[in-house]
Amino acid sequence: MHSTLFQIIQRKQAFEFNRHGRPVRDMEEKHSGRSLKGCPEAGSRSPAAGGGGGGHHHTSPELELELEGKILRAVDFKAEGNRCYKEKKFREAIGKYHRALLQLKGVHVAEGPEENLPAKGRLRLTEAQKGLIECTEIECYDSLTACLLQSELVNYERVKEYCLKVLERQKSHFKAMYRAGIAFYHLGDYQNALHYLKEAKIREPTDTNVLRYIQLTEMKMHRCNQREKEGFKDMIG
Repeated sequence: MHSTLFQIIQRKQAFEFNRHGRPVRDMEEKHSGRSLKGCPEAGSRSPAAGGGGGGHHHTSPELELELEGKILRAVDFKAEGNRCYKEKKFREAIGKYHRALLQLKGVHVAEGPEENLPAKGRLRLTEAQKGLIECTEIECYDSLTACLLQSELVNYERVKEYCLKVLERQKSHFKAMYRAGIAFYHLGDYQNALHYLKEAKIREPTDTNVLRYIQLTEMKMHRCNQREKEGFKDMIG
């Protein structure tokens, strides 16, 4: 039953991952069809549940099924979020992605110290499960930033937060770098904005949107420096 359920999860993830393009604002349309680079394939390895490294495990079959159910529901919520996004129901999509992440949060709790789950034991995730969870989390956070950037009043603090979560898991993620740069720019943190935008430029040297935001950021920094110089002159007379 364990292997059958996880195979279902793998097939659903592979299907959603391969067919889903994440469109964003017009400025990012050229990147909307890209898959996550460097994200491990969910079905590349499928060791037995609780396997990997030997030793004594105390995970009950009930806990394994419960946690597999959480992973499956997370994949389903992500897929629903993708559908809502394509229908331009951005608020509903945000809710779906948050529900997916909440399911995975429950998995991480069960993976923690065994004393936290004395009745059920500690979950030992397989490498395939870990890869599937990571891919789902990256895509949810990435899609959340795309949704937030569609808002009339963009919460750039939240955009920054989610971009950094993506970059924690995948350091070379172009969109997260680009959007983090945009977020820092609108938050007035031009040093960090320029850092992330230049990192994005390294990966996409000819991207016109990245180049435009680099130019805007450098102009803002120049103006700030000019005001500081003028203020210093006024102070010393």
